[in-house]
Amino acid sequence: MDRQHWPALVTAAQAGDRRALDELVEGWLPLVYNIVGRALNGHADVDDVVQETMLRAVGNLGSLRDPDSFRSWLVAIAMRQIRDRARRKTPDRLEEAVAADFAEVTVLRLQLEGQRREVAEAVRWLDGEDRQLLSLWWLEVAGELTRRELAAAVGITRRHAAVRVQRMKERLETSRGIVRALDGACPELRNLTGRWDGRPDSVWRKRLARHIRGCGYCGAARETVVPAERLLAGIALVPLPVGFTLSLALGGKTAVAATSAGWSAKLLGALTKPAVVVTAGATIAAGGAYVVSRPPDAPPPRAAITATPTVTATSASPGPSARPSPAPTSSAAAKSADLYGSVVDAVDRAPDPDARPAALPRRPESGITSTGGPKAVMQHRGDRVTLTGRGYVLVRWQISPGSRPGALVMPSWTGLKGRLFHVASGGSRRMDDPLPGAPNGYATGMGGPDIGYAVLPPGTQQMWQNEYFYVDGTVTLTQNERGCDYGLTVFPSTWEAVDKDVNEGPGQGALRYGLVRDTGTDSAPVPQYVTRATPADPATVPQRSRV
Repeated sequence: MDRQHWPALVTAAQAGDRRALDELVEGWLPLVYNIVGRALNGHADVDDVVQETMLRAVGNLGSLRDPDSFRSWLVAIAMRQIRDRARRKTPDRLEEAVAADFAEVTVLRLQLEGQRREVAEAVRWLDGEDRQLLSLWWLEVAGELTRRELAAAVGITRRHAAVRVQRMKERLETSRGIVRALDGACPELRNLTGRWDGRPDSVWRKRLARHIRGCGYCGAARETVVPAERLLAGIALVPLPVGFTLSLALGGKTAVAATSAGWSAKLLGALTKPAVVVTAGATIAAGGAYVVSRPPDAPPPRAAITATPTVTATSASPGPSARPSPAPTSSAAAKSADLYGSVVDAVDRAPDPDARPAALPRRPESGITSTGGPKAVMQHRGDRVTLTGRGYVLVRWQISPGSRPGALVMPSWTGLKGRLFHVASGGSRRMDDPLPGAPNGYATGMGGPDIGYAVLPPGTQQMWQNEYFYVDGTVTLTQNERGCDYGLTVFPSTWEAVDKDVNEGPGQGALRYGLVRDTGTDSAPVPQYVTRATPADPATVPQRSRV
């Protein structure tokens, strides 16, 4: 919000101007949402803490003497609510009910890549107090807060704030190293994390940090590490999610109770006044209900909105079964049905390492939801994840014949509704590529003569480190480990991330460029081991997919 403009809005809102109050709420709600969301890492209480912060700010607005100090005053209220919430919860309760991992929300909504994505994911490894401080420091380096406001919100001097921030940054850099190592292919790290449940905490942060310090593979930087403050400078605020609702309708108070609590008569009159204001991305309805009804980049609504007691949020993105394109003719539909599934993955030869990939066709994306969350780690037989929506998915392989070599029982895709394509392969290497200098007897990602090899079933296509798929509907991926030890990590992804991965070649330190398999049509390849059925034993799905 314009620094020159908001003090005047504060003054007008204090005087009972409803439109000024609406604009004030709209302008500052994203800042509060980012502070609370990052401090609590997407816990289910985020919405409640944001709501309570804005209610307290609105309720006490009349007591603010200096409109120029509104931002620091609002941020201090948010931090008090975060600390109060932490005091009310037991440690066990603090880890429950994560509604949406804010690190992954940040990555997806801001489309972060590379080291910026690494910083966002490293936040998961910080303790609660560090996350609270980082939620403010992130906004400081992004230009949304000053150091004076940061110190005031935490309740310490600027000199003490500098010390606290420096210590937090050191732990953040340690966490970045953990994120890099977990994305690597170190067999020792794979063995170490065999008993890890996938939830970051301080105990595992210390264990992994000790391993990294003593491991030549994990500790070696593959590229120059850019300081976090340079990566975050100028980065945008994470937009509020569609459907986010903030009710300012007296905060559940009666008018008498609200007045006794300090709400001014002018403010009460403004909040109870029947009014509907259509803003850039939300509707503020009668009674002060603020509902995010469309994402910031969506086109404005065409129809007029009338005042109603309740506003229902609608998603701007169609689901996998709701397509905006016109229905095909019967002959076109028959042709499409004939084409889909006619090409299935098969054994192929490795391309030349210096051969650049073909252009990656861009398919529609409305987002993927995963029952395993933003990062599903599947290390044991029977682990599974269900993917729903329309978009790209990354399946990352780690094979550990050093733990147990032998025949590899492939994972399988079951219960397919809609379509599934194998669109690209990347991660800088095929798993059978030689690994110069790899530790502990690994000649390739499939093993070595000293430790044994992972052996694929005859006719199975050789996997790469990263395999990319496009889902339009719903499907379940199951880990079927029985012989050779292996693991899968499944992430919802984006077209931009796939395109960036496959186009990194030897010049950027990769062993080879990636491979684009997608044709952009229904004749794009379907992966092996896919079925629309839901067999009792997913490992029985045939290699030749028939969908």
